[in-house]
Amino acid sequence: MRRFSMTVSVLLLTALVGFVLIGSTQAQEDAEARKARILANLKLQFPQLEQATITMNDITPTEFPGLEQGSFTIQGRGAQQFLVSSDDKKLWMVGTQPIDVSLSGEAIQAKTAEAEEKKANEAAGRLKKLDDAIAGLPTRGNPQAAVTIVEFSDFQCPYCARGANTMEELLEKYPEDVKFVFKHFPLGFHKWAKPAAIATNCAAEQNDDAFWVLHDKFFEGQRSINESNVITMSKKFLEGTGVDIAKWSTCAEDTESAEYEAVSAAVDADLALGQSLGVSGTPGFFVNGTFLNGAQPAASFEPLIQKAIAGS
Repeated sequence: MRRFSMTVSVLLLTALVGFVLIGSTQAQEDAEARKARILANLKLQFPQLEQATITMNDITPTEFPGLEQGSFTIQGRGAQQFLVSSDDKKLWMVGTQPIDVSLSGEAIQAKTAEAEEKKANEAAGRLKKLDDAIAGLPTRGNPQAAVTIVEFSDFQCPYCARGANTMEELLEKYPEDVKFVFKHFPLGFHKWAKPAAIATNCAAEQNDDAFWVLHDKFFEGQRSINESNVITMSKKFLEGTGVDIAKWSTCAEDTESAEYEAVSAAVDADLALGQSLGVSGTPGFFVNGTFLNGAQPAASFEPLIQKAIAGS
């Protein structure tokens, strides 16, 4: 009798497992059919999707009854989020993850203060790192100024030429309050940018004024400079600066010399420093450690400058 009971139990358990597996398979098929139907409707609304490779991801419940969430990727890049009603009658495209909008005015003020403090601490940390990195470099403006602007730039970049004009404008307006320092960030696809950076550093080895002569001339003459004439043009620009051209040439032209290797390594170190601070393109500026990306107008710098002046 006991053996018969055990046999019946095994048969019932096997049948139950089979039923669950069949149910699971059916649910999966239903889910896939639902995703296919939703995707077909999206393509109806946005015909351009017909030409793309779309992957519809799983649709899952949200914490709100009757509302589910899902996403799809186009050509394998970034997921597009959406919300869909459980009855599939409405779908909403979503640009971001859900945002908590339940905070009170007091909580918002506290969060804002916390964010500002964090931002200030990060800027102070970047400023300390930059101060260490610019020690001994050529500067423009008042060396004792309350505001230090460090630019990561590329001599071949047209936007950087615009940035150079903005720096001149700010130095003229704030002669006692701003110190400007140039750091190299030669982009790989600009073929004469690194040779020009090396040329300026080799000039700075002899005198700071020669550095700024090349800095200005490279930006002014961008359209007439190329990879084959950058050294020749540099020598022409350096005429009358007092630079020993033979010594400069060893540093800027002789790729086997210790001087060239040291200056080239310094340019690479500038690039690495900029990348570590979040610079990914040129120009990139730091105003007392606060980052400004791109060829910003003078008006974008002035609030930061005035804030630093007021706090000095």
